[in-house]
Amino acid sequence: MSVLTRDEAQTRAKLLDVHRYTIALDLTTGDETFASQTVIRFTARTEADTFVELKPAELREATLDGRPLDPETLEENRLPLTGLTAGEHELRIDAVMRYSRTGEGMHRFTDPTDGETYVYTQLFMDDVQRVFAAFDQPDLKAVFDLSVKAPEDWTVLANGITTDLGEGLWQAAPTPLISTYLVAVAAGPWHSVRTEHRGLPFGIHCRRSLAPHLDTDADELFEITKQCYDRYHEKFEEPYPFDSYDQAFVPEFNAGAMENPGLVTFRDEFVYRSAVTDTERQTRAMVIAHEMAHMWFGDLVTLRWWDDIWLNESFAEYMGYQTLTEATRFTDTWVDFGVVRKGWGYDADQRPSTHPVAPEAVDDTASALLNFDGISYAKGASALRQLVTWLGEKDFLAGINTHFARHKFANAALADFIDSLASATERDVHAWADTWLRTTGVDTLRPVVTRGEEGTYTLQVEHKGSRPHRIAVGLYDQDVADEGRHLVLRDRLDLDIPQSTPQPIGKRPTLLLLNDGDLTYAKVRFDPDSFEAVTESLSGLPSPLTRAVVWNALRDAVRDGELAPTAYLDAARAHLPHETDLALVQGVLAFASAYVADRYVTPEQRPAALTTLSSLCRDLIRRTEDGDHPGLRLIAVRHCIDVAAHPDTIAAWLADGTVPGGPELDPELRWRVLARLAVLGATDETAIAAELERDPSAAGQEGAARCRAALPTEEAKAQAWEAMFTRDDLSNYLFTATAQGFWQPEQTDLVRQYVPRYYQDAVALAARRGPAIAVAAGRSAFPDYAIDEDNLHLGEACLRDADPIPALRRKLVDQLDDLGRALRVRQA
Repeated sequence: MSVLTRDEAQTRAKLLDVHRYTIALDLTTGDETFASQTVIRFTARTEADTFVELKPAELREATLDGRPLDPETLEENRLPLTGLTAGEHELRIDAVMRYSRTGEGMHRFTDPTDGETYVYTQLFMDDVQRVFAAFDQPDLKAVFDLSVKAPEDWTVLANGITTDLGEGLWQAAPTPLISTYLVAVAAGPWHSVRTEHRGLPFGIHCRRSLAPHLDTDADELFEITKQCYDRYHEKFEEPYPFDSYDQAFVPEFNAGAMENPGLVTFRDEFVYRSAVTDTERQTRAMVIAHEMAHMWFGDLVTLRWWDDIWLNESFAEYMGYQTLTEATRFTDTWVDFGVVRKGWGYDADQRPSTHPVAPEAVDDTASALLNFDGISYAKGASALRQLVTWLGEKDFLAGINTHFARHKFANAALADFIDSLASATERDVHAWADTWLRTTGVDTLRPVVTRGEEGTYTLQVEHKGSRPHRIAVGLYDQDVADEGRHLVLRDRLDLDIPQSTPQPIGKRPTLLLLNDGDLTYAKVRFDPDSFEAVTESLSGLPSPLTRAVVWNALRDAVRDGELAPTAYLDAARAHLPHETDLALVQGVLAFASAYVADRYVTPEQRPAALTTLSSLCRDLIRRTEDGDHPGLRLIAVRHCIDVAAHPDTIAAWLADGTVPGGPELDPELRWRVLARLAVLGATDETAIAAELERDPSAAGQEGAARCRAALPTEEAKAQAWEAMFTRDDLSNYLFTATAQGFWQPEQTDLVRQYVPRYYQDAVALAARRGPAIAVAAGRSAFPDYAIDEDNLHLGEACLRDADPIPALRRKLVDQLDDLGRALRVRQA
């Protein structure tokens, strides 16, 4: 397939004005394909040749201004339009398109629970070409007029309000000017809940089999949606620009959500069918807030080219967390950002694949797709948070509103954004952008505390890096009234980095913490006395956000080989039993198990690491026996299952259907137990089949695939490998579930033969099945527990000799860097 280059897009944008798409889709033509008819009305500014993009199963007919075009001239995904004259033109395309099973284009899903079928679009980047013909680049905005023929018992959702015309025909209201990648359709026998807010129709939708679970949470979902909507209207002068606000929870969705104007699509795991923690509800709420922010930043004002994707994602990420904190019951969202999202950004920024938040070298769409990572989301949001700290929120919002006014229903680039901000302040925003948005890597801040005269001390911050920072420095003393078990904040100092002079801090604090409040993006370290205080009193710090900064510092020190992985486990064992913030407990346990126990400690140390984590989880379970902390108990039970080294206890839970004292085992916990029993060789195909009969849902199908791939037999591994890399019939979700089960730290000897096979088979698979499966193969099917030099050399040879497609290459680069880091941590 030909990918669109920036130069080609710029040339076409100078040539064309695209006015209107009239699209007719027929979803009643069979299970494999659908019919797509498109009329594009556009103006050419001069005589020229160009092309339109589409990826059909069959191009039946094409005409330009009534003149037939030869379907045989379609080369890969480009149909040439030659001999254009200056003036108005009409292009008509009649094509047959394929449904997708990988979450790209028009995805088709049949629910195993009830046999109902659903389809939905995900057209991001260049997948609109899988659904209808388009001049597919973000700066050729147009009006989209869409009709859909569907089975008569289906409902059709789209960007605008849809009207049922009878006999299965639906008409969507024409959109305002939007980009091709933002067009959306979702069709099927949806279960819908509707309301109205400020005169605007709101709807939430899901598969019929999930209806009871959506109904349970409908009030919460609508409340969050309305609170965010109202808060954005307080922040933004430009009103919500579309005619309705629907949120559809769709199956087998590759992303968390997609900001289609008026029809946001979410992965339907957000319709909870099993117990979840309040932090998970907060995450769902943040995604709602994030996608709604996109209605202004991304949909109303859209990037001109994909080098500015950060403008969409960083803004929505920052605004989602900030607005949730201001407008909803979730007032500690920045703790979750600090302990989960920020680590994602720090990790991405230290790999060879790192790039500036605002990169300059995004030459084509394939390159652009690689930048949807922790840098464009977490680092960019951190940069904006630092900008607000430096600029002040009043001036920041004034600049944002200027940006909306200047570029609404049009496109903008980084320079436009910076100019808008600069119009609202006397500060040098352009210089800030150069240092923060055009550079790579993570700065490191290290305190040097010096004793002066009369027992007073000064602070000098060693700054490794190039960015200026405005931070808070927390000075904490022991609480003598509490026999020193807790730390109290004596003072919090504002400090600009780099410093001009040492900062007086008075008497020596028990703990000196840089970046208290987590307002900048930098790794922080401790002076020796402060590190000792952390090991003794971390859980005694008064603010969860402060504790998040400390835990992140310990995490970074482990990854950099400055702190032994076992020391991190010791800190978790000592302090998590006293932690009250669920995001912190979840984040620390996730790193301690998935990275420390599974990768960073040596195989000889791993049993002791699992014992430490098991003891910690049992402590948390005992602490929650009173029933007052169900979320904390659920986290502890989940991780107790995941780190179980012996099957007896969790097998008894599964047999009894409950953990003593609760909770009862819901479907998610039952599959989790069964998967761990499979890893330990304590279950078999008969038990898996029985559980699947008990829970035949889509999630149950994934659970069964995960369990079967985890069984420690040569036959099970061979069958899983064939399913992933040979048959090509697994959906994106079933592929991921199978991959998750395949590699296990306990089974390294059993699967060692598959390590060299992985690289050859993954390269071939990615070439056959495309970017979505390539990402899944690189992320979930990579042999990340084969932590040895042989695996590293195999991967390096693959990158050098095998020419994997860009999506897989990027994943392999990241995985191999993580593998090298794990080797260095073990050696250190």
